[in-house]
Amino acid sequence: MHRLFVGLRPPPAIRRQLLDAMGGVPGARWQDEHQLHLTLRFIGEVERPMAEDVALMLGSVHFPPIDVALAGVGQFDTRGRPNALWAGVRRHDALLRLHKKVDQAITRAGRASEARAYLPHITLARLGAGAGTTDRWLAEHAGLASAPFRFEHFTLFQSHLGSEGAVYEAVERYPLDG
Repeated sequence: MHRLFVGLRPPPAIRRQLLDAMGGVPGARWQDEHQLHLTLRFIGEVERPMAEDVALMLGSVHFPPIDVALAGVGQFDTRGRPNALWAGVRRHDALLRLHKKVDQAITRAGRASEARAYLPHITLARLGAGAGTTDRWLAEHAGLASAPFRFEHFTLFQSHLGSEGAVYEAVERYPLDG
């Protein structure tokens, strides 16, 4: 089985800015530099033939490069308990359209369409039951922002889960070339 997702890797300067924002929440499992990405579409566990179909269909996606900017932070909760901290990006219609095109390509490959609303973000930390409060971190980093930066390709990633967290392997890169 292959655990797949489609994502965008921020440029090195943005990754450094995100790494600088990490820390200050006891028990948080902070992402490392190689894990930082903006997910366009989570695919999940698929057999090899489906993975190959997905890779092929993603090659049919044509879209111009996208300029985005970091804008704020937030957290995801499960039943009122925080489980992740993230950096947001300024609302961007082109990014939403790219997400839709990627989702349509994956649907054409035979995978069900994404059911959840799309919230573009970059996960910074995972929070287990023993993690400390996030209120101070959220307040201190609420103004996180960056100058616009460009994505010139998107990537099909395979995720390998282990005791130290996920390791992401780039399977295929697709140019954003219009």
